[in-house]
Amino acid sequence: MSGYAPSEAARRSGFSLDTLRYYEKIGLLADVGRTAGGQRVFTDDDLSWLVLFRCLRDTGMPIAQMCRYAQLAREGEHTADQRRELLKRHAVRVEEQMRLLQRQYDHLREKIRFYERLPGPAPEAGQPAEAARPVP
Repeated sequence: MSGYAPSEAARRSGFSLDTLRYYEKIGLLADVGRTAGGQRVFTDDDLSWLVLFRCLRDTGMPIAQMCRYAQLAREGEHTADQRRELLKRHAVRVEEQMRLLQRQYDHLREKIRFYERLPGPAPEAGQPAEAARPVP
């Protein structure tokens, strides 16, 4: 098993050093090893957890649910059903977000197409605009 300095764990995970410290402080990242001098040493298992936390955080899972998931995982295999259900509920929320973002993206693309169809350049500063009110 490899050992990684905090800076390397931060680089590999995409989290800041402050976030790594925070995750350890709240118990999300548990039992991070230390050198004889007290410096944290992250293992491959720690990095695997961080990859999962990155996914969960980037997809909008609240920190309390991330903590709940980690707690269940530490309790053992008998919590697998609960963990699966927690992840399934989160996946449903992510899907809803993706549908909303797709609709918003489609609206943006349509607005861009609208502006691309407009004739000629915009009037110079100080010249009257043709329309009485701006188009949103």
